[in-house]
Amino acid sequence: MTIDAIDRSMGFAPQYDAPIPYMHRTRTMYQAIGYDPYRWAQYAEVPFQPLTKPLAQSKVTLIVTAAPYQEGKGDQGPGAAYNAGAKFYEVYALPTDRDHDMRVSHIAYDRVHSPATDQNAWFPLPMLRTLAQEGRIGGLTANFLGAPTNRSHRHTVTVDCPEILRRCREEGTDVAVLVPNCPVCHQTVSLVARHLEENGIPTVVMGCAKDIVEFCGVPRFLFSDFPLGNGAGKPHDPASQRATLELALKVLESAPGPRTTVQSPQRWAADAAWKLDYSNVETMPAEEIQKKRDDFAKQKAIAAELRRQTIAAEPRHETAAA
Repeated sequence: MTIDAIDRSMGFAPQYDAPIPYMHRTRTMYQAIGYDPYRWAQYAEVPFQPLTKPLAQSKVTLIVTAAPYQEGKGDQGPGAAYNAGAKFYEVYALPTDRDHDMRVSHIAYDRVHSPATDQNAWFPLPMLRTLAQEGRIGGLTANFLGAPTNRSHRHTVTVDCPEILRRCREEGTDVAVLVPNCPVCHQTVSLVARHLEENGIPTVVMGCAKDIVEFCGVPRFLFSDFPLGNGAGKPHDPASQRATLELALKVLESAPGPRTTVQSPQRWAADAAWKLDYSNVETMPAEEIQKKRDDFAKQKAIAAELRRQTIAAEPRHETAAA
C-alpha cells in the first residue's frame, strides 16, 4: 500500500501540506545558481515587552517592506519580474492619513500564486484606519515606515533598526505591526521587531514564512499559511483581511511571552499543491536554473550600484549610525 493510499484511507492531508521550508529552498537555490548558502539570523533569547496600555488607547505604527511606486523605474505591476531598480535602501516614512500606491516587484514574493493585484494583501493601512475609526485601536501614528530588505544582517541591525526605533519614538509609537513579503523581508522585520521590543515597544509580525521568523526569534507572530505577498490576508477579500488583522491584534494583546506564534485558521485553497512550487530546485529544469543564475547576477549588480549611490548621496542621521 503506497503512502498516498494510506493517507487517503486515514483522511490525512498530503505530506506537502505543511508550512513551506523557505530557508531550505533558499539555501538550495543559492547553491544551484553558484552562491554560498545564506546564513539566516538566529538567536537563542527573545525580548518581550508587554503592552503598557489597552490597544483602544494605543497609537499604532505600521512597518512594511513594500515600496512606493517609482515612476520611471521599470515594470512594478502585478507579476513583474524581480526589479532591483525599484528597491529602496533607507528607511522611509509616509503619511497614514491618505492612500498610497505600494508595490512588491522589488522582492521575491510568490509570483506564481500571488496575483499581486490587491495591495491590501500586503499593506493593511486602510484596514488599520477603519479599526482606528471604530475605536479598536487608539489611532495611527502620523506616518507608517518602510524597512529596507538588506541581505546584510549587520546593516539591518546597526543602521536600519536604530533608525526605525528613532522614528517610532518621534511618532509616539505605543505598538508596531510589521508586514513582510519575501523570505529576506521576513528576516528583516524579525530583526526590527526584536530591536523595538528591546527598547520598550511591543510588536506583532504578520507573515507567511514561519520557519524564518521562528528561527530568528520574535516576541509575537501571526502566521498565515498563504503564498508570500499575502501577510495581511487574501487578495480581494476584505473579510479575510479584516480577520487577519484582528487576529494579529489579539496576539498583541494576549501573548503570554516571547516566541508566541498563532496560526491563522484560514486556508489559501482546498488544494495545497501550490506549496510545491516556490523556489523548488527539485522541480526545476536546468534551463530555468540557468536563467535564474543569469537574472540573479544582473539584479544583484543593479542593487549594489543603487545602494552605493544612495549611501554616497544621503548622509545618515547620527543615531542610525550608532
